[in-house]
Amino acid sequence: MAAPSHSSTTSSGPLAWLSQSSTMQRRVLLAASLGWMLDSMDVMLYALVVPSLRTDLHLTAAAAGLIMSATLICAAIGGILFGVFADRFGRARALIASVLVYCICTGLCGLVQTAMQLAICRMLLGFGMGGEWASGAALVAETWPDQHRGKALALMQSSWAIGYALGATIVAVIMPHFGWRAVFFAGLLPALFAVWIRRKVSEPQRWTKVARSAHPSQIFHGRNGRYLAIATIVNAATLFAWWGLFFWVPSYLSLPTSQGGRGLSIVQTSTWTILMQVGTFLGYVSYGFLADRLGRKWVYVGFLFMAAIVGQLYARANSATELLWLGPLVGFWGTGYFSGFAVIAAELFPTAIRGTAMGFAYNTGRIASAAAPLLVGKASDQHGMAAALSITSISFFGAALLALAIPETRGRPLE
Repeated sequence: MAAPSHSSTTSSGPLAWLSQSSTMQRRVLLAASLGWMLDSMDVMLYALVVPSLRTDLHLTAAAAGLIMSATLICAAIGGILFGVFADRFGRARALIASVLVYCICTGLCGLVQTAMQLAICRMLLGFGMGGEWASGAALVAETWPDQHRGKALALMQSSWAIGYALGATIVAVIMPHFGWRAVFFAGLLPALFAVWIRRKVSEPQRWTKVARSAHPSQIFHGRNGRYLAIATIVNAATLFAWWGLFFWVPSYLSLPTSQGGRGLSIVQTSTWTILMQVGTFLGYVSYGFLADRLGRKWVYVGFLFMAAIVGQLYARANSATELLWLGPLVGFWGTGYFSGFAVIAAELFPTAIRGTAMGFAYNTGRIASAAAPLLVGKASDQHGMAAALSITSISFFGAALLALAIPETRGRPLE
């Protein structure tokens, strides 16, 4: 790992750890952050164009949810495969490949003419989307020192909020004038980012010393197997809650009250969603500072309990003003814990199998969570969107209880 560069004057303040880092550490953090941001941007692009897609392609809410669920299943498979790829051939190479798959398939979504074509493109896109998190998180974890790893991974995770807000902005600017197809075409542009990674980002020295030294099956043996089981189950519960809530938030805000929604305009829906991401960003970043100071586990558990509470309040809010003020709180507690999973998962497993283990734990959880958009969509068709969203609070609460079994990893050097 490259040593941090030092200036003659020692910096102080909350960002001192970042300003005192090396150029390569900052490049790695930027590369992983932008890759994760694209993943988030795609989720918001699809979620916000769903109402128009349903009209043009004659989709029910359940069918739209099923396509998203199929995407998540493919993302899970892709994430596991890219995790193995990252351990065998490098974290940066895996990140480049996943970004290219994502960009190409996002653009293809703008050409579809039928629901089946859309489903195929979304499933292919899922393979690339699944690979970005494990490869990027492993890259950051192995490049940054122990005392700043929580903050670095939290900052990487916070790019999800930026991507979510960017997706909402793209839809608000492009769709009213050019339609939903042009929204997907905009997803082609980040392919240039893969070229930058190839030229500017190096593989971590920690990985190069142990590359290809372990078989992927070692993630299932002994202590690794126990940690993997705990991490996978907890992550499955949190992802089920997240996808069930946040995938349907735009529809919840924009659907008429007769269907259980809140009847906001597309501009209001985009604006409320962007403001929610302010809270999301702060939640991601705050977790990193709290975890480096107080420990990974209890901060993680606390975030999940609060997510269960504010999620229920949000589902029962009756006015646009209530939704406006509750949105950032839902974003803060309902997504900030993802920074915790990135840190905990990175520190639970040794370098030789880190990419494989993280990819398996995160993306197997995605398989379980794939049912969330479909189940919430079906519940919405039967009972209204507000009632359907209450399901997610139960899942958040269950995840908090399960997370009590996670070992504390603060202060534990990477193996």
